[in-house]
Amino acid sequence: MHSEPTIDPKIIEEIIKFSKNVIDAPKLVSAPDEINLEVTPHDTVQELDKTRLLHYRSLTEKQHKTPLLISYALINRYHILDIHPEKSWVRNLLQQGFDVYMLDWGTPTSMDKYLDFDDYVNGYLDSAVEYVKNESSAEKISLQGYCTGGTIATAYVALHPQNVKNYVATAPVIDGWRDTTVISNLAKHMDVDKMVDTIGNMPPEFMYYCFSVLKPFEQGIEKYVKFFKNIDNKKFVDSFLRVEKWLGDTPPIPGELFRQWIKDIYQDNLLIQNKMYVGREHIDLKKIDMPMFTQIAVGDHLVSPECSMPLHYAVGSEDKTLRMYPTGHVGMIASSLSQKMVLPELGRWLAARS
Repeated sequence: MHSEPTIDPKIIEEIIKFSKNVIDAPKLVSAPDEINLEVTPHDTVQELDKTRLLHYRSLTEKQHKTPLLISYALINRYHILDIHPEKSWVRNLLQQGFDVYMLDWGTPTSMDKYLDFDDYVNGYLDSAVEYVKNESSAEKISLQGYCTGGTIATAYVALHPQNVKNYVATAPVIDGWRDTTVISNLAKHMDVDKMVDTIGNMPPEFMYYCFSVLKPFEQGIEKYVKFFKNIDNKKFVDSFLRVEKWLGDTPPIPGELFRQWIKDIYQDNLLIQNKMYVGREHIDLKKIDMPMFTQIAVGDHLVSPECSMPLHYAVGSEDKTLRMYPTGHVGMIASSLSQKMVLPELGRWLAARS
């Protein structure tokens, strides 16, 4: 006779505990939209259409002479750079004595569907740069571009190198043909004209879909299993909910900007080939001649390292640094590794040139 298989009592105990955590979750945890992100104090110093220019209040008596303007990505909100006081990109730079500004792109409406690269590069970003220059009495500023905000910033510094003293490119979207991510593969086979002509702005739902297909198991089932397993860990839960709040707040992307983005960056790959035009102005990456620091995450599943790295070799800068970090897209800007390694290195580099 065969004996009945037995189940390890530890597994039964884990299943019971997990089930209890799922049941108790509503009593133990706030909803993501109820979380207070404790953002670093700042003032809105300029508003142009839907965009806002934020100026963070200093945390040190002395500051470096050259101010820093951050061009955030077009997807989600700038809060990820200020997600938690202990993991805040902005706060760390302030503590290092930098004068920090942030460009918040706002929430486009159907009225904004005709906004394109020219409006963002030569309109909103240029206006913010001029404001920061005037406010700080600096002839040139430092500019950081993150993710898709790095693409916009790259176009800007190529067209207006006289305004930028130092350029920091953090996981920029540059070489669309070398990008191996799911988003890139989707973009290359997209009938973007039909999409934009039909629906106008790209809605948040489309962005959610793109994120969900990046790592379907990890972004779906696995992360919630991990969440319920760690529901007693206050630090873990707090961090999880902050990121969920950030992920859930995605503005639309103006239709014309999205159309040009898909065609010029992913499908025709014009930027890295020096064939792209913004407005009627030609983008030549060799005209980027100021000190440049490029930051790349090895495990980036939103912008693959192969997509960002070519920028380092394409520019005309003699003083240029390329650094790769053992983390992901968000980990590079909002993690303990970011605080211990990425930001101190960036701070030393910027301080020596500010």
